[in-house]
Amino acid sequence: MRFLLSASMSHEAGNRLAKQGKLASTLQAVLESIKPEAAYFGDKDGKRTAFLIVDLPDASHIPAVAEPLFLALGADIDFTPVMVKEDLMKAAPAIEAAVKKFGS
Repeated sequence: MRFLLSASMSHEAGNRLAKQGKLASTLQAVLESIKPEAAYFGDKDGKRTAFLIVDLPDASHIPAVAEPLFLALGADIDFTPVMVKEDLMKAAPAIEAAVKKFGS
C-alpha cells in the first residue's frame, strides 16, 4: 500500500546536524534505508519537511520506515494512504456501489 509520508524534523535536530555539517549525509542515509519511490522537500508548519512516497507491503513495515526518521532526525511523521491512477480505477466499482446505496 502506498503512503504519502510527511516527516517534519525538529528544529533542534535539524540545526544540530546542519551546524555539524551532517544534515545532507544523515538525510541521504535515511533515504537509502527507506528507499522511497519519490522524495520532495520543503516546509510544513515552519519545519524542514520531507514528503516521501513509500510503498509498504503491510503495516508491519511501518516501524522500519518510521524509526530512522525518529532516531536520526527527531521527526514528527504522518502516514497518509494514497493511490495511483490504476488503484483509483480499481476502486471505481466500490465508489459506484456506495453512491447507489448512500447517495441521494
